[in-house]
Amino acid sequence: MGRLYRLPLLLLLTGVVALSMYLPAGVARVDGDHHVARTFFYAGTLGLILVTLVAVARWGRPPERDTLRQLLSLLGVFTLLPTAMAIPFHEAVRTTSFLNAYVEMVSCLTTTGATLFEDPGRLVPALHLWRAQVGWLGGLLIWVAAASILAPLNLGGFEVTASAEPGQGEGRQPQMHAAAPATRLARATAALAPVYVGLTGALWVMLMIMGETTLPALVHAMSVMSTSGISATGGLEVSGAGRGGEMVIFLFLFFALSRLTFSSDTIATQRTGLHNDPEFRLGLLIVLGVPLVLFLRHWLGAFDFGEEENLGAVLRALWGAIFTVLSYLTTTGFMSADWDAAQNWSGLETTGLILLGLALVGGGVATTAGGVKLLRVYALYLNGMREVERLVHPSSVGRASVFSRRLRRRGAFVAWIFFMLFALSLALVTVVFAALGSGFEEALVLTIAALSTTGPLVTSALETPISLAMLPGAAKLVFCAAMVLGRFEMLAIIALITPELWRR
Repeated sequence: MGRLYRLPLLLLLTGVVALSMYLPAGVARVDGDHHVARTFFYAGTLGLILVTLVAVARWGRPPERDTLRQLLSLLGVFTLLPTAMAIPFHEAVRTTSFLNAYVEMVSCLTTTGATLFEDPGRLVPALHLWRAQVGWLGGLLIWVAAASILAPLNLGGFEVTASAEPGQGEGRQPQMHAAAPATRLARATAALAPVYVGLTGALWVMLMIMGETTLPALVHAMSVMSTSGISATGGLEVSGAGRGGEMVIFLFLFFALSRLTFSSDTIATQRTGLHNDPEFRLGLLIVLGVPLVLFLRHWLGAFDFGEEENLGAVLRALWGAIFTVLSYLTTTGFMSADWDAAQNWSGLETTGLILLGLALVGGGVATTAGGVKLLRVYALYLNGMREVERLVHPSSVGRASVFSRRLRRRGAFVAWIFFMLFALSLALVTVVFAALGSGFEEALVLTIAALSTTGPLVTSALETPISLAMLPGAAKLVFCAAMVLGRFEMLAIIALITPELWRR
């Protein structure tokens, strides 16, 4: 089994995807949809045959020992693998173009969750399961790749706390560098996959207990763990779980605030314990602070209308704000059924700006969440606080540990570089969308939704939802590129330009 991990990453994942096609094929067979069942069964079987033939042809080759090449393979996974995923999806739908199917699969694999099929009834249950399954596999890939590929190269947020330069392998976890990339991949998969599967299964069971039917509950469970925001019913608002289901999902969303909630393989602090993790503490501050500010506005609005004694309305508005803030901070994009009550209570007409800002901040490093990441925001905050202290007392000496000093100096410098690259990418992609015919607001929302991997923003950030299906073909390809860029991050792409990689 260990020798399988010596095969190229793209080939391994192609085999996993081909094998996973049997699940929607079985669901379609049970539902009596023989066309969809045959499509996925034949595609999965053909894919396994091709992967087996290529694997046999490469079996005698030595394993790859360059982590940068693994990084290049990871980029190929997000750009090439959706093509194989789109083939059975396109054949099963039969009323859409292959480009639309490809965009849909890129959106799912990058855990963005933006869909070109606004009407859930247009897709049969097996296709909804396939979308959620692709997003779920993409989330597991991020978990494993963070420990086996990104962390050794000091990328994906780890560059903030590392002593080496981004894209370099020195100075961090020497025991990881001694192992070959295939060994690291095997160890990370063996450690994290059971946790990921177990948490998904636990959430699935809890949602069914709360009243959801089997398939929508499974889709929502996969979407929460992967923070893809994919739904088979059109959102949590119309699911059968109610507020009880939202409360269960709320607890599982915390796994996207910090990697320490499920693993200690990439600790970014000197002190152990979740309560000492700066990402988790900053995430809690945002989750509690933003709803509190909105709640004060809710309360003033209720007082104006003489509803200050309506405790039920107050609690519904507060819960709707807390759940939605955490959902968009983790770039999941699920909305509470009480979010409309929160908006009506306050009378705030620009809630889309709040959702855009939360998605830009994003969740924890090495989690399935996208955005700038909480650790980078925390590093910039420490640096800003120190600069303010020096303005007041220029000769003061900072009271902090060696780790905190490195974080607010070099870590803040690298975080600022990433933030500038992110801002430049945002401006460039927005201009491209505008050049392709989108208005400014629409182009900005499309860009933020893609770069932060928060697909539901296209339907919730503006008063009029954006229809991805109505975009021109060139704009859809730009949206795909932006989603891959947001998932892969600009620093990782810059690391691929290193001469050492292409010289070999």
